[in-house]
Formats: sequence, structure tokens, C-alpha cells
Amino acid sequence: MFVKSKDVSQTDEELIRLYREEGHLHWLSTLYLRYTSMVYGVCLKYLKDREAARDGVMQLYEALTHDLRKHEVTNFRGWLYVKARNQCLMELRSKKHQPSEGISPFLMENGLAEHPEQEVMLHQDTPRLEKCLQLLAEPQQRCITLFYLEEKCYKDITRVTGYDYNQVKSYIQNGKRNLKNCMEQHGS
Repeated sequence: MFVKSKDVSQTDEELIRLYREEGHLHWLSTLYLRYTSMVYGVCLKYLKDREAARDGVMQLYEALTHDLRKHEVTNFRGWLYVKARNQCLMELRSKKHQPSEGISPFLMENGLAEHPEQEVMLHQDTPRLEKCLQLLAEPQQRCITLFYLEEKCYKDITRVTGYDYNQVKSYIQNGKRNLKNCMEQHGS
């Protein structure tokens, strides 16, 4: 876990600028360490589980490596608080919508960007799954196919498709939701 940084020689704005210009994670780490207690508290408040809160702190740090390069942030503390809260709310929402019985494990949430451990994705629902996959929007269909059927990671998918990391993540999450809804509508 992160330890609170004592370095106060640079402002948040200076550290953001240095990270954006130089790309060194040292600057981002120094900045993030100032706020890990706050982020942990937000995650614990919403997720109500210490381990999930620790995971949330790490996931948010990973997201910052991309997000701070794309967004102009003038009030880092406030911006980070909102990002942490939104991340927790999305996590809670995804847990709330667990797949119905009989739906392929293909549609289950599986964490950040790792493939399920050799789980059998296409079992008795293969015809329904294939039909519903064809009904997805092209970017969702392409990302789902690359991620699950070709077992590519998010980074590889961004390289192959030209979509950015957040687009890939969104297409996969929305595609899974749309597949689940379609399979439930076309169920037996």
C-alpha cells in the first residue's frame, strides 16, 4: 500500500505539469501519495470492504497514468475525489447486475483487464451468443471478439483497433451488458 509522502516542495499543479511533460511515474507517485488516505477513505465509504478499498486505490492510480495526460486538472484533490467516488459507484453498479442463471460465464465481469482462467465461454448458449454478438455495434463486437475469443489484453486491443484504452474498456463493458440483455431477451 502507498505511504503518505512528506515531500511538499512542489505544488500539485507543478507535479502534474512535470508528469505530463516528462512522463516519469515518480512525479505521479509523489502527487498521488499525498491523497491515498483520502482515496482509501472514499473507497471504504462506498465499497464497505477493506480489501476492495485497497484494490480501488490501486485501480485509480493505474487510471491516473492515462487520465492525467488527457485532462487539464486545476484542482487535483477535488478532481481525484470525484474520480474515486465515480469508480466506486461503477464498481457497485457492476456487482449489482450479476448475470442470470443459465447465462454464459462469457458475460461475467472479470476484473480489470485479465482473461478468465481458461473458463469455458461458449457452452450450451453458443447459438444465442453468436446471434447476439452479431447484433452489437461494430466497435463493441470487435473489442469483445478480440478480448474473449482471441484473448488479447486491453493494450493489444488499443494497438490493433486504434481505440484508446478507455474506449476499449467501455466497448467491452457495454458490449457485455448488451450481450447479456440480448441473451435474456432471446432466452428459451
